Amino acid sequence: MVFEFLIISKLFEYSANSELINRGREIIYKSIVFDIDGTLIDTEKAVIGSLQKMLKVDYGQEYKIEELSFVLGIPGARALPYFGIEDVETADILWGKYMQEFLDTVSVFDGILDTLKSLRALNIPMGLVTSKTKREIDNDFSKFGLNDFFLHIICADDTVKHKPNPEPLLKYLKVSQTEAKEAIYIGDTNYDLECARDARIDFALALWGCQKPEEVNAFLNLSHPKEIIKLIEI
Repeated sequence: MVFEFLIISKLFEYSANSELINRGREIIYKSIVFDIDGTLIDTEKAVIGSLQKMLKVDYGQEYKIEELSFVLGIPGARALPYFGIEDVETADILWGKYMQEFLDTVSVFDGILDTLKSLRALNIPMGLVTSKTKREIDNDFSKFGLNDFFLHIICADDTVKHKPNPEPLLKYLKVSQTEAKEAIYIGDTNYDLECARDARIDFALALWGCQKPEEVNAFLNLSHPKEIIKLIEI
């Protein structure tokens, strides 16, 4: 049996001492949905470092790290045309190969594993909505052993349109048979926020992985994964 549970939604907020302040009604959720990169695992150095190397070695283009940060959170097939690359499929494969050289820089964020275990112990359904392809999930994420925590995984291969378009989250709602008001999406970029907003799903910003929180106008900001547990009342 799956129990319904209460999360204090965006009608609540944190004070400076991380205490919840009641701003309105409690909302019943049936799904907590996570992004992967920048939310569950720290892939920034690997994603940008591998892209920087590929562009230099294979395309003779040199970029500073900060010039490439815009690619975080969107599929490679959408990011690569920005660099004038026409054969996106080949470039995406090359990018993935270079990514393997940087995998030692990828790690699960502190507190994520304990939080996922606590949520599972409470019998709370969880899902993933990511811009990664199935291949990228297998190469970059599966090795951490977190896949089994999630009942449904929506990746870039599962939709025609991708974040910030709401289609990935709408697909998740359909396959999980969840209403928008019953889900909350946790991510680290404006792409995630816009996807959730247009899917009419509540959004929480993962500050532990967000590079420019001042540019993400999220109502609910989470400083540490354990704060997800604080938001739940059975």
